[in-house]
Order: sequence, then C-alpha cells, then structure tokens
Amino acid sequence: MTLRNGEAVTEGSIERAPAARFRRSVIDGGAAGGRLAALFGRDLPGGAVRIYGMLADDAAGRLSILASDVRDSYEALTPDFPQAHYFEREIFEQHGVRPVGHPWLKPVRRHDTGYPFFRIESEEVHEVAVGPVHAGIIDPGHFRLQCHGETVLHLEIRLGYQHRGVEEALVGGPDGRSALLAECAAGDTTLGHVLAWCQAVEAAAGCEVPARADAIRCVALELERIANHVGDLGGLGTDIGFLPTSAWFGRLRGEFLNLLMDLSGSRYGRGLVRPGGVLFDLTPPMADSFLRRLETAASELRQVAGLFFETPSVRSRLEGTGVLSRAACDELGLVGVAARACGSSRDVRRDHPIGLYRSGAPAAAVAHTGDVLARARVRWVEIERSLEFIATTIRSLPGGDLMRACAAPRPESLAVSMVEGWRGEIVHVAVADGRGRFDRYKIKDPSFQNWTGLAMALRDVPISDFPLCNKSFNLSYAGHDL
Repeated sequence: MTLRNGEAVTEGSIERAPAARFRRSVIDGGAAGGRLAALFGRDLPGGAVRIYGMLADDAAGRLSILASDVRDSYEALTPDFPQAHYFEREIFEQHGVRPVGHPWLKPVRRHDTGYPFFRIESEEVHEVAVGPVHAGIIDPGHFRLQCHGETVLHLEIRLGYQHRGVEEALVGGPDGRSALLAECAAGDTTLGHVLAWCQAVEAAAGCEVPARADAIRCVALELERIANHVGDLGGLGTDIGFLPTSAWFGRLRGEFLNLLMDLSGSRYGRGLVRPGGVLFDLTPPMADSFLRRLETAASELRQVAGLFFETPSVRSRLEGTGVLSRAACDELGLVGVAARACGSSRDVRRDHPIGLYRSGAPAAAVAHTGDVLARARVRWVEIERSLEFIATTIRSLPGGDLMRACAAPRPESLAVSMVEGWRGEIVHVAVADGRGRFDRYKIKDPSFQNWTGLAMALRDVPISDFPLCNKSFNLSYAGHDL
C-alpha cells in the first residue's frame, strides 16, 4: 500500500503479510533506498499484535505501508536493517513481542527493572556517569561514558525518566483535550507536533484546510524553527565560552518568540493551530509589522553570525569535533539537522510536501563534514532560508477563511502525517476504529532516532567535548519520553 504525506487509507486495505515476508519486504525496501520512517505495534483482540512498517521513498515522495500480525516473537529486522534497532526495542517494551536475534534488546523507557549498562572491564577504563538530574531546569536523562584516560570509548544513553503517556492519552480522540496534548508532546516543538496531529485528523476526516490558514501555519512553523536554531547557536557560544555571541543570539531568539506571541497569544504558538485551520489571523497591519521586525532581526543576526563563524578560535573549537560519518547517519536513519550536517539532504518540506510547501519549500541546507561546525552551519543557513520564506509568504498571503469544519475521522482508517520540525522529521500515524475514534496513535519525534547519533559522535573524542557535542544535537528528552 502506497500513499503520500497527509493522506489516509482504509486500514483493512493494508496488506498483512506473514512475519517472514514482512521482514523480507522491509529489508528489501531499505536496500532499495527506502528509509524506515515508522515501525510500531497495535494490540489486537485475542492477544495478537499487528506490526506496521512504513518506508519513505524520499526521491518519489511516497510512503509504503505493510503490516504483519504476530504473537510472541518474530525474527528481528535489526541485524539486516539497523534503522529498525530502536523501533524494535520499543515494540518489545510496549507489546511484549520479542524480536529474536536483536543484538541490543534493552528497555527504551521502562524503569521497573535494573538497566543492563554496557561496561568495558579493564583496569585502564573508567566510567563516568552524568545525570539523570542536571543543573538548571533541563529535563532528566542519564549518560554513562566508558573512558580510557580522557578519551570516550562508548556512550550509553538512558532515557524514560518522565514518560508521560502522551500516545496513550490521544487514544479515544480526537476530543477537546487532544490538541493540548499534541502541543505538549515536546514543548519546544509545539507547532511541529500540533501541526502533525492536525494533519492526521484532517487526513482521516477528508478535511481540506483553507489556503490562508495553511500559509499562516507555515509562517508559525518557520518562526519556531528560527527561534530554536538561534537559541542553539547561542547555546554553542555558551559551551565554548564565547559569551558575546551567546548573549546576542539569546536576545534575538526572544524576537522570534515575541512574533509568535503576537500571532497566537503564546510565545510557543500554543492555541494557534487546530483541525481545519487556525484560530488567529495575520492582519495587514500585523503583516507590515512582522516584515519590519523580521528585517531588523535578520540584519542583527547576520552581524552576530559573522562574529561567531568568522572568529578563528570558534572555528578551531567546532571544526573536527564530534564527527558523525555519512555511513553511520544513513545506517541509523538519522533525520533533520543531524542528517543534513552529514551530507544527507532529506527534508520533509521538499521530499513529502503538504500544503504551501508543495509550491516552493525552502531549499535544504546541507553540509558534509558531520562535525559540530557543520551542525552549526546547517542551522544558520536554515535560519536565513526560513526568514526569506516567511517574508515571501507574508507578502503574498492568500485571502479567504481561517477555518473549515472538520468532521470526525472515517471509521477503520489509517492516516499518516509528517512535518519537518526544527529538529527534523516528525511522524504521526493515527488508526481509527469502527466508530471513527483513534484506537492507536503513534508519534515519532526526531529525537527518537537521533539520540543514537549522539552516542556515535562521541566515539574516540575527549570527554571534555561531551557538553559541546550534546548541545550541537540538542535533542529532546520529552520528545523521546512520550
């Protein structure tokens, strides 16, 4: 079964293959260039579990979905298709179905059993534990580093300290609280996740969003991208002790959050996007003000970015630090900034466009060295291109309504929604029952795949590089601990 982003199909029309053929089809699809966008389970009456695999063909802009009903176990995909490794661990944890032959079958979020940390037994190797409680108000996460002297041999990341049950809470919807839950899936990605949820609801209901509402959604999403990228560049300045740029970037981040506040009443865009459209308009006086403020902020951003990237000591500290190879990136199926910094140009806005992005998405920002400097440069280029996209969109805002009535999801349907959030690809999959209520809701935040990329980037680097590498990925604990 093939479909495109923002489409729905009848769940019964999805082929259900025997486990062996399901495995071979997914592996062959990956070998042919497909990327594993989602792999998840759904409990069935009688104790069986239906496993859905979704492969993305980025070149063709299509998604293929296959399913298999299993019970106690199946042969793991991971040994032949490493992109599946984390998905299969999650399926085992959530549904109790064992992927036989999985090489690293450890808990993803559960804390009711002792976690089997990897250890290198040697008198010359010592262990450094960081977290789960960190300074400030950062979310909890535990990092266990195996070190030989100052060199990191292996980093293991344990999350799940704040598992909030967001997916389970969305089951039975959509209802009055569903949008609020989607907005809180990862707080710094409010717009990315609520937009993905709305697109899933709209696809399941066959609802078409008015052009003006779609344009305002895109403006808000790109503002969220810019605000977070600017904040991350400031965070890198803090980690290397280059405080003038840290303070300057930090102040400018507030400019873009304030634009979201003016548009929606929330600095994070909460309450703006709802099924069928948006709740607030970008009026002509507001549009003029936005354009002036964007131009002023862009001018200041270019000054501070010039100071940051052209200072020799900054380049020396970032260049060659925390290198992640293109091969490891593709093998793990990384997405977003982390992938584009390794030379992989995947971007949902271009590869699987929906709405306004069909007529002209920002060009993907790509670097090739896979180090901290590359991840910083990708952020900066994305900021510039998003600023241009927002200005163009505001100048040509279509007329029309802000909202269209959205019916209930069609019974027995499966809807897929993908959004290029500021960290990378967000995937929401909604499966409706015979009453048109969601009885399985799957969320994949980009951090779910990219945390393993951070672990790989820490191989054979000084332990003093850990904070800087961590900030250069800047992944979400909350987005993982759904």
